[in-house]
Amino acid sequence: MMTKCAIALGSNLGDSLNILETTITLLSQHPCIELIAYSPWYQTTPVGPPQPDYFNGCAILETSLTPEDLLQTLLGIEQKFGRIRREKWGPRTLDLDLLLYGNLILETSSLKIPHPLMLERGFVLVPLSDIAASWVHPITKKTIKEHLNGLNCEGIKQLIN
Repeated sequence: MMTKCAIALGSNLGDSLNILETTITLLSQHPCIELIAYSPWYQTTPVGPPQPDYFNGCAILETSLTPEDLLQTLLGIEQKFGRIRREKWGPRTLDLDLLLYGNLILETSSLKIPHPLMLERGFVLVPLSDIAASWVHPITKKTIKEHLNGLNCEGIKQLIN
């Protein structure tokens, strides 16, 4: 059985746009993942310590993987691009977050679905609304577009390809 999922992608170290595009390709080539859509890329002001701007986007996938197996797949892709976890909200070559997994609400020691900070982050909701504006958040019962309304989205600029 396939489950629709949403993930966020971000990078601010290395050749970020190439890393993000290659990540989309890797996801689309995974035997248990079907890439449904991905957003345009956005240049965004970072949250946390001083660091370069981020490039962010979101993707919609369908997968037969469990949430835990999908998380391990995402972490493995991060490692391929040299992701090192040094400091919270620090710079990184690649950050992949599992935002939504169908209508699942899950909290384990290693995974929280829906992502607990997604509704506070314009750099997540802006690109997610490009591809999943009508997706209803399983806890709030509001759409992504409704959550985006009223959120501060300063410092988020869509890149023109």
